[in-house]
Amino acid sequence: MKVSRRSKNRIIVWLLTVVISAVLIFAGNRLVKGDVHILDQTEVTARAKVTEISELVEEALEDAGYSSKIQFFKAKLLTGSRKGEVVLAYQHIDSYTDTGERFVKTGDIVILYNYEYQSGTDDWVFGNFARFDYILVLGIIFLVLIVLFGRRKGVNTIISLIFTCLAVFMVFIPGVLAGRNVYVLTVLICAFTIIMTLILTNGTSKKSVATMLGCGAGVVTAALISFIFDRMMHLTGFIDEHSVYLQVMGEQGTPIDLRALIFAMITIGALGAVMDVAMDIASSLYEIKHHAPDISPRELFKSGMNIGRDVMGTMANTLVLAYIGSSLCSILLKVTYANTLMELVNTESIVVELLNAIVGSMAILLTIPLTALVCCAAYKASAKHANN
Repeated sequence: MKVSRRSKNRIIVWLLTVVISAVLIFAGNRLVKGDVHILDQTEVTARAKVTEISELVEEALEDAGYSSKIQFFKAKLLTGSRKGEVVLAYQHIDSYTDTGERFVKTGDIVILYNYEYQSGTDDWVFGNFARFDYILVLGIIFLVLIVLFGRRKGVNTIISLIFTCLAVFMVFIPGVLAGRNVYVLTVLICAFTIIMTLILTNGTSKKSVATMLGCGAGVVTAALISFIFDRMMHLTGFIDEHSVYLQVMGEQGTPIDLRALIFAMITIGALGAVMDVAMDIASSLYEIKHHAPDISPRELFKSGMNIGRDVMGTMANTLVLAYIGSSLCSILLKVTYANTLMELVNTESIVVELLNAIVGSMAILLTIPLTALVCCAAYKASAKHANN
């Protein structure tokens, strides 16, 4: 079967994008992480299978209203240098910290901690049930569905998703912890994600270029609004208990810019929605131009705006509901302890969530006309001759 020159060029571009993306992530990791080492303490954490339940020790202080239960059990280590060894561990539950978690049973897969491993003790402590196995199964089902529905583009979507996650966890997060400039890292991660994702999923077509420009404009808009209003509202970056922990980490080592993290949170959070809207507009207008090559730029722009208005309502709701849902526990707590509405809406954590939703929605609004304008310029030639 003879492969056309166009197909060969698309394969070459795809391969180059994959190779360059991998190289950039690896080089970026080596460049930014410095002396930061994360997720590499294998000797203090182990996955284990419960093989035997031992004694249950109970203690109660009726005057203080306190009760404590310690369940001892044996477990076979499944990971680490002591893999295959059976160790004695315990699970502690008391009335002050009881979250409703059940005691372990024979056959359970659990996560054990041994912080005294280096001193030679065998004090293994129950940490969590091994829940990621179920997430892994669900994730595999999700990936299979992507491939079934998207076929070749589904595979490219998975690859782009992997590269995006690697860029965040191998470059952005180590860079932040190493004290690198968060603003620069955010811009680089966003640019890399936009270009890599669109080239892998759509190639170097006019549609991809139009989407890149429209998406880039939307993300820049979100970044600028976030930066300006951060200064105007005098944000500190202390939005929850995690900010306090990060500040303490910074005092002990490399300082972490908490205000810059708000900028990163808003910009990266808006990226996904903006990219989605830009692709919706660019793809829709491409199809219109393909089936009606004689349509005028003015009519094409008008169609893009009409499509954008339909997308805008649902996407803005998606952003707002996503932010509310992700911080629902925090919102409930703030509402409970706030004395007045004025106090509630001026709390920094609430302000940041509102800023997140509004900036993301504004970025979507501006992405629609900008992408439509770019498409009108890019699709002047008949879409039949464009490289889809």
